[in-house]
Amino acid sequence: MRTLPVGADALLVEVASGEEAQALHADLLRRRAEGSLTAREIVPAARTVLLDGLPDPARLAAELASRPVSHVPPRAAETVEIPVRYDGPDLADVAAHWGVGAAEVARIHADAEFRVAFCGFAPGFGYLTGLPAGHEVPRRSTPRTSVPAGSVALAGPYTGVYPRSSPGGWQLIGTTDVVLWDHTREPAALLSPGTRVRFVPVASTGPAT
Repeated sequence: MRTLPVGADALLVEVASGEEAQALHADLLRRRAEGSLTAREIVPAARTVLLDGLPDPARLAAELASRPVSHVPPRAAETVEIPVRYDGPDLADVAAHWGVGAAEVARIHADAEFRVAFCGFAPGFGYLTGLPAGHEVPRRSTPRTSVPAGSVALAGPYTGVYPRSSPGGWQLIGTTDVVLWDHTREPAALLSPGTRVRFVPVASTGPAT
């Protein structure tokens, strides 16, 4: 673990893996809820956690360096279900990479329980972990200049849903009509770190390409 000061009242904590970052994030949230930690924001990323609004960042840095991270069980939360049509243009490529048929890609993906590890890239975009071991996929060698909103995609160990049309290099395996980001909604983002997610297959309007 490495800690880096950020400005006058923030601290960036670097760890070795995504699993450690998720464990640290859960532990810090628990401590804040108990009242033993004061922080305005606790923001996870792939292998870091940013704490903002700390009264004494140096003291917390020393404390984190001297105590192990408690691997607390994930907090109980309602599972967000996202209906998805497994009709993405990269479905066949993912199937070939996994050595299965297209229908099996849909089954494997829909059977998994995902959790939002962190958010980024665009408002409402969550990086979801939960793919079975050995099912990581590479990004496309040539990114698309425009990925439609609602595209369900894979890259590395992550699943994500594009909240709006944007460039992207993830492998597109399906589509959903769920709105991931709505500034008129409270909260605006459907997904936040720690949220559990299940993808529910629905009938496609046409054959997969």
